[in-house]
Amino acid sequence: MTDTRTPSTGVDVCVVGAGPAGALVANRLADDGASVVVLEAGPRFDDANDRERMERAIRPSGGSVWGMGGERDAFSTSGRYYPLNAARVKGVGGTTNHWQGMVMRLHERDFAGDNVGPAWPLDYRDLRPYYAAAERTFGVAGASDNPFAPPREEPHPMPAFPPSYSDSLFAEACEQVGVATHSVPNARNSEPYDDRSPCVGYGTCKPVCASGAKYSADHTIEQAERKGVRVVDRVPVQRLETDPSGQQVTAAVYARPDGTEHRQTADVFVLAAGGVEIPRLLLLSANDQHPDGLANSSGLVGRYFADHLFAGMGGVLDERTRQKHVGFITSECHQFYDDPGQSTRGVPAREGPLNPIKLEFLNYAGPSPVEQALSADDWGDSLLEDLKASYGNHVAMGGLVGQTPRRENRIALDRSRTDDHGNPVPEIVWSLDDRTERTLERANEIQRAILEALGVDIRWSVGPENTGPAFHHTGTTRMSRDPSAGVVRPDLRTHDVSNLYLPSSSVFPNPGAMNPTLTIGALALKCADHVAGRL
Repeated sequence: MTDTRTPSTGVDVCVVGAGPAGALVANRLADDGASVVVLEAGPRFDDANDRERMERAIRPSGGSVWGMGGERDAFSTSGRYYPLNAARVKGVGGTTNHWQGMVMRLHERDFAGDNVGPAWPLDYRDLRPYYAAAERTFGVAGASDNPFAPPREEPHPMPAFPPSYSDSLFAEACEQVGVATHSVPNARNSEPYDDRSPCVGYGTCKPVCASGAKYSADHTIEQAERKGVRVVDRVPVQRLETDPSGQQVTAAVYARPDGTEHRQTADVFVLAAGGVEIPRLLLLSANDQHPDGLANSSGLVGRYFADHLFAGMGGVLDERTRQKHVGFITSECHQFYDDPGQSTRGVPAREGPLNPIKLEFLNYAGPSPVEQALSADDWGDSLLEDLKASYGNHVAMGGLVGQTPRRENRIALDRSRTDDHGNPVPEIVWSLDDRTERTLERANEIQRAILEALGVDIRWSVGPENTGPAFHHTGTTRMSRDPSAGVVRPDLRTHDVSNLYLPSSSVFPNPGAMNPTLTIGALALKCADHVAGRL
């Protein structure tokens, strides 16, 4: 039997990671006829099992439907606890196997460094054509009606999903307090697109879309494979080797499932394994020429780890809010993104520096009726009446707050604990600063004003004391023009190693407060152009 996990020869580009960044890079380079190998740490997932995953996902004790956990995925945390495995997926498609699917462009002020953290060494105009190309690749449904968004060159590829009934209730309340609402660009089909069906409303988008309407990078991987790209699964890369000068990567050393190691050589290497595993791999690749980790002459590999924090609030109304669970967000507000302290006729001003805020109107009908039924003590008509009384009249708001990038927040190596191949696991050193906490308070203040205008009996809130991350890993290999101030150049090539590229949210100098995947896609396409230009 042929061993399908032996190295390929004559490879132009070796891509590490088969998530959205790796998929887009590989597919774009295949269009130019490049020989590309993609090495993926996790398995291939069979789409035929998605219905079964969906059923497990709605059960209270269903566990991880993507197989995360155990020695392979071990990690440690210092400071504030960071639940890393709660929202990542190792496998072909990466985290897009279970993402929410919201795809916004960063604002011009994010690139300028006017919102939170330092400026990017490029501006919105540099990424604008790549944003449009990424939207076409993902298949984005949107109305282009956001008055606070940066300028566009063309409409979204598909029409937006219509507002939900609860969105209409929020819109009336927002008008009372002077807050604008608009549609949400979603990477899910509102009509047939790219050989995928439109959304059929299963409502389990996160963690699994059983219809295939939501974009997942395995779709792009399949396209790349039809063009000749080779994708090798279950081969975690252990380290990168360099030539004697340390100026070029010569091989990615990977482990097969049986533990044996192989060396994949190539002319160019692209790390697309996310904001935690990329810095970890660079640190694991320390050698005589790079004693502190590969591409780490600045000492910033793993530093400035920043995420988006969740702020939320919700309660009940004296009326039904909708008929069924939608599963994704269809209305939001960017009014307080560039100017979070502004006042409206119903929201007081707040002084002092704040980080950007993105507000979301959640399509939330209440606690899961499945979970309630399975944990209930009664049966039949009595249970049915209880379920009717506690489901369908809930409303909630969410929001993302950008975290201030700080040097002390980092991804390091925990040498006291190892993974299934004997490598130190990633250690997440993470805490919140006062400015981020003040911004969470501000988000709650705006949410309360809107909910009170709607007449909601507020039952819960998530703010500075009980916030959690959105699992958007940024900043750990930040982009810079000055080699001493970052890890990669504006063309996504590392400053220190001439054939190593990192298209990832890890290169964001600041996180903004937008979901990062569209920007990751834009950076991946930009990176692919630069790599193609040197082949």
